[in-house]
Amino acid sequence: MTKAASAAAKDFAAAGVGGVHLAWADNNGIPRSRIVPVAGLADAATRGVGATSLFAVFDSHDSITYQHEGLATPSGDIRLVPVVERLRRLAGQPTLAWAPVRQLTRDGDPWPYCQRAVLEAQVAEAARRGLEFRAGYELEFAVAPAGSSDVLATPGHPGPAYSPHALVPLDGFVGALLHDFAANGLRIGQLHAEYGVAQLELSLAPADPVSAADDQLLARQTIHAAARVHGLAVSFAPLVGLGAAGNGWHLHTSVRRRGRRLLDGDGRPDGEGAGYLAGLLRDLPALTAITAPSVPSTLRLRPGYFAGAYAFWGVENREAPLRYVPGSALLGDGHANVELKTSDASANPYLALAAVLAAGMAGIEDAPALPEPIGEDPGGWTDEDRAARGVHPLPANPAEQDAALVASPRIAGVLGAELLGAFRAVRASDAAWAADRTADEIIAAHLWRY
Repeated sequence: MTKAASAAAKDFAAAGVGGVHLAWADNNGIPRSRIVPVAGLADAATRGVGATSLFAVFDSHDSITYQHEGLATPSGDIRLVPVVERLRRLAGQPTLAWAPVRQLTRDGDPWPYCQRAVLEAQVAEAARRGLEFRAGYELEFAVAPAGSSDVLATPGHPGPAYSPHALVPLDGFVGALLHDFAANGLRIGQLHAEYGVAQLELSLAPADPVSAADDQLLARQTIHAAARVHGLAVSFAPLVGLGAAGNGWHLHTSVRRRGRRLLDGDGRPDGEGAGYLAGLLRDLPALTAITAPSVPSTLRLRPGYFAGAYAFWGVENREAPLRYVPGSALLGDGHANVELKTSDASANPYLALAAVLAAGMAGIEDAPALPEPIGEDPGGWTDEDRAARGVHPLPANPAEQDAALVASPRIAGVLGAELLGAFRAVRASDAAWAADRTADEIIAAHLWRY
């Protein structure tokens, strides 16, 4: 890796690159980074860059909680080692490059709080079982003029939803996104004006799970940079206003066993594919504690907003938190996948994918029963009707999310005792911060965090 890093540094320097972002996401889904001069890239690839171990217990408001026993003092250091094969020059920030990092101990050993390593372990376990996963994100975000403090008061485009006219004022920004994504090695499936106020959505092409998580972080960097150049700011927050449609970062996954597609089926998956979907459904409350973990996340998960407020699955049902997307004669059987809608930018992408893989693999292993799909919105049903169909609300506050997480040995076990403790401490710190604040105050405080 040292040789590859040295060669990359030489090429970057010749192209005018002065530094490299070494990037990761914390337990709140917030990207963090250290910039090293391009001349120091090879050394960083060999020995890493020092950082405090307390990043694992930063909460969403940059406060440090000492309530996790393993990280209960300000003492401790880790090394951030760039993943050289993912190095990219940033098209929208041409004097900078970017790479995700692994977090290691000072001695270069695995650090139990490294979220990327957690996902890598699940991918390795999948390979041991003969399984191969693909994953891709849909990213929703709201646009406002730079310096805005309120997307609703100063929307970045006038609508209508899904209209080409809505994007005319953003023509330069949209063009930059298309150019910069391609230049940064990111493939977009499509981009459009979404349903929410000043909302856009773009979809990333599927990749292996670790690359998909890396791509999600790089996509954020790319979008923020393009927005700045065009006098805009973007909000990836789960909500930009209490009555507005939220920003979901929908997570699509598919799975194969030694080349055989498991999610293909005649309108619904069967066999191991049904087990995969049933495993996700069984652990959905605990999954949501990882994939939509912030206080605004719980405010977003409401009936009627295509966000997923109840635990059920459906075939092409956009109100379902688990939406099965079947193949078709036009698209081909290989198109079949499962979309998790209870996912947003406050989730660490590596932990989110690791939890999804673990829940799905457990379902393939022990084949829990998959109930019948639901094609309606259970939010309009009575409590009795929902209970009769086995449809229950997903956790609606941090305490319920925490209870669901610790009640699932499959999901809690993915993180490991150390990381689980830090994650729970961060969530408790966020909950304590929000306890005496209004919903509007909570939403405003998270608006530009991601």
